[in-house]
Amino acid sequence: MNKIDSSMHEPNSPSRQRIRIAVSLFFFCQGLAFSSWASRIPTIKDKLELSEAQLGTLLLMMPVAQLLTMPFSGKLVTTYGSAKVMRIVAIIYALILCSIGFANNAYQLGAVLFSFGIVGNMCNIAVNTQGVAVEKIYEKSIMSSFHGAWSIAGFTGALIGLLTMNIGIDTLTHFIIIFVLILLNTLINYKYLIPGKSDNQEKRSMFTKPESTLVQLGIIGFFSMATEGAMFDWSGVYFKDIVGAPENLIIVGYASFMVMMAIGRFVGDYIISRIGRKRTLQISGILMFLGMMLSVLFPQFWLCTLAFMLVGIGVACNIPTVYSLAGQNKNIPSGVALAMVSSVSYLGFLLGPPLIGYIAEISSLRYSYGVFAFFGLLMFIMTSKLKIFRETKDNSV
Repeated sequence: MNKIDSSMHEPNSPSRQRIRIAVSLFFFCQGLAFSSWASRIPTIKDKLELSEAQLGTLLLMMPVAQLLTMPFSGKLVTTYGSAKVMRIVAIIYALILCSIGFANNAYQLGAVLFSFGIVGNMCNIAVNTQGVAVEKIYEKSIMSSFHGAWSIAGFTGALIGLLTMNIGIDTLTHFIIIFVLILLNTLINYKYLIPGKSDNQEKRSMFTKPESTLVQLGIIGFFSMATEGAMFDWSGVYFKDIVGAPENLIIVGYASFMVMMAIGRFVGDYIISRIGRKRTLQISGILMFLGMMLSVLFPQFWLCTLAFMLVGIGVACNIPTVYSLAGQNKNIPSGVALAMVSSVSYLGFLLGPPLIGYIAEISSLRYSYGVFAFFGLLMFIMTSKLKIFRETKDNSV
């Protein structure tokens, strides 16, 4: 029996429902911090008078930080446990968010975003490790609901951003409010996190050579999260510069994307049980392609809103599905497999936004969205050929 299982039978231990709520709230707070930053990108861009290429370069600071510190982050979680790491880095992540509000030039913003990437990576590994541990307690897939909490946070962050901008609250004050909310959650819920790790994962090297199936799952996740990153960081700019939306409505595209992604994640487990994981991923890829292309071909307010909703549905189930498949790997412990796949996937989330900026500088932001549309088709093709589905008769596995 591993440490997770034994800890559940200790006297006065919290119920699995209370643990699930606590982990969901940490997913929510991590999403709230990131979406709060994303909702203010157009404001910060204008304040610092940044071009698309300059903004793209600054956004690159986060993936560079993630690349440089990935082995350290994984080792930290493995050595000290995801619960201990989570309750510390959650607060640090919110503090760095506040620091973004102090940036007065591109250099200061770049330095803060580099730190934001380092700590965000630690949060990502720690909170998803908690999610895998809770799945083991429930003995069924519930990862989609955790990512649904993250998506709800994205929508909430967008609404708070819209509210603060329309009532004249500055960026720094906005971020301080988010810090207080995250601090309260951490103080209330950290004691309900799962403290242990399975013994075999503690002894496993973070530099284990990945299996080809895990690499393929990671690439599928990369395509999906690159599209997510493009929507998070550039949807507001797209609605402002390409769609020509009024200042108080530029956040509508981002909000519509987040709403549909959240809804898709909360119904994701039901959809997968009906049509299987393979077909779910294939349909998701097509929806991503159609949504992105619709926004490129018809950059009108309501059509783009509909297009961003399609993209939201398209990306909804991809990452939870990929993580669940990785966790079922029979040759590598689930925690190690998850770290491998999430590392590749999360690079898409971080590299996508700066890539959008560079393409936009060469041509236009509209054209860059057209390029990203083909990530959906590539995801469809890879899913159709994925080895894990060929080896199983039931595509829901």
